Amino acid sequence: MTDQRVAVVTGAGSGLGRLITITLAAKGWQVAAAGRRLPPLQETASLAAAGSVLPVPTDVGDAESVANLFAAVTSQFGRLDLLVNNAGTGAPPGTVDELTPDGWQSIVATNLTGSYLCAHHAVKLMKAQDPQGGRIINNGSISAHSPRPGTVGYTVTKHAITGLTKSISLDGRPFNIACGQIDIGNAHTAMAERFTTGVQQADGSIKQEPTFDPQRAADAVAFMAELPLDANVQFMTITATTMPFIGRG
Repeated sequence: MTDQRVAVVTGAGSGLGRLITITLAAKGWQVAAAGRRLPPLQETASLAAAGSVLPVPTDVGDAESVANLFAAVTSQFGRLDLLVNNAGTGAPPGTVDELTPDGWQSIVATNLTGSYLCAHHAVKLMKAQDPQGGRIINNGSISAHSPRPGTVGYTVTKHAITGLTKSISLDGRPFNIACGQIDIGNAHTAMAERFTTGVQQADGSIKQEPTFDPQRAADAVAFMAELPLDANVQFMTITATTMPFIGRG
């Protein structure tokens, strides 16, 4: 079908990636759902519109695995209209003196190298296809703006995602490739469950933080995705309204 819209969503086996996949599928997208393990991806596919999701087990930090993902997309669909770089991890946590070199490399591999590798193949495909172009949406996080205590690996990689977003946005202009970033604060996924019981604040105290329905974040990604390519949401921040982010809390 020449009129089908094709997306790749990473981290699609759970949490926000699953919701984004299901939300896009409900809007008529064909989605290649990427994640480390096949069973969660198959569960995601079972929750989406029938026949709309292609599960593709992928380690985004591994160059060969990512190449295989995009080879599968090319074989199955022949084009790519959207990449959602959603896969990410905050583990292991720690300050700069606590985080081991292996822990650092693990976070960088998923959060930064994975986003680069997926964008590398997506842009190549978007440049070569007819009609040319497409869109990339990077999941930046509130940590792309402001760190939490003891999260040096996550914070640094998420700040780097902003640079990746800006570079792709600039370099993609001649090829009708748009790139934007969504920064999400306290969407109530499993990753954010701890916010409801108490997390460390900058002053050393432990406080509960408000969360919001993650479907709202998935809907925001879908809004960005469905814009025509002559318009782009460069940066969007969506948070729980009263989370401690703006000002002093």
